[in-house]
Amino acid sequence: MDWLNYHHLLYFWMVARTGSISRACQELRLAQPTISSQIRALEESLGEKLFSRAGRRLVLTEAGQMVYRYADEIFSLGRELTDVLKGRPRGRPARLVAGISDLMPKLVAYRILQPALAGPTPVHLVCYEDQPERLLLNLAAHELDVVLTDAPAHSAVRGRLFSHLLGSSSLALFAAPALAVRYRKDFPERLDGAPFLMPLENSPSRRTLDQWFDARGIRPLVVGEFQDRALLNVFGQAGVGIFASPTAVEDELRKYYRVALVGRLDTAREEFYAISAERKIKHPAVAAISELARHTFKK
Repeated sequence: MDWLNYHHLLYFWMVARTGSISRACQELRLAQPTISSQIRALEESLGEKLFSRAGRRLVLTEAGQMVYRYADEIFSLGRELTDVLKGRPRGRPARLVAGISDLMPKLVAYRILQPALAGPTPVHLVCYEDQPERLLLNLAAHELDVVLTDAPAHSAVRGRLFSHLLGSSSLALFAAPALAVRYRKDFPERLDGAPFLMPLENSPSRRTLDQWFDARGIRPLVVGEFQDRALLNVFGQAGVGIFASPTAVEDELRKYYRVALVGRLDTAREEFYAISAERKIKHPAVAAISELARHTFKK
């Protein structure tokens, strides 16, 4: 049987947690060569490179990210054990590891996940944001409990993953107040040639918008395309262009980004999915957020 050296794992975890070997040395009160050699020994025993260099910074590799998640869980359990033995028992919260597609509106992701934190059972929420394809591969490897995205799982992983439609929302256009006033009049004809901030091409939300514009003969001036919807909102807040967002989070959007409504898209809708590695969702927190989301978002 192969045994894991937990001293080596601890040194790796501390470096990953603090962001550098020098800071880990201060925490552990050890010399830098000691920690470096222990991490190399861990990499050799696992057969994987855990860190790569980006300039002067140490960056976790894909394998390093996975090892860090396990190490964090192991040492969290260790701290809990110490607390219990010292007479400070505490209920261990359920752990919910969610992957959020970078194409997913972040206010929608928050609306879906927030009930898990407000429920009667304590939940330790861990969120990862990445491209949908990578998240689905991690989900298939059981490194995530659920993936939130705006499209069902693609055919390459569909046999191993199951897409649960949470609902959908109509779309509306928003902009900084001065820009909104300029293009609100004679909507939607006035949008022809208007500056727009758009999701990346071939994304579900971009295809929905392109179809809506094409059906009305409108040619927007695309001044920016974004993979991250939160970054798109920031540019919209700055007055760079008009952008679309689900009306289900309209109040939050207008409050946080201080933007104004330009107009509503009568036929355009955006769908939201929870993707799991099981046909019937068993994780209690995922089941709870799925049930509440279906009452929040219209299908």
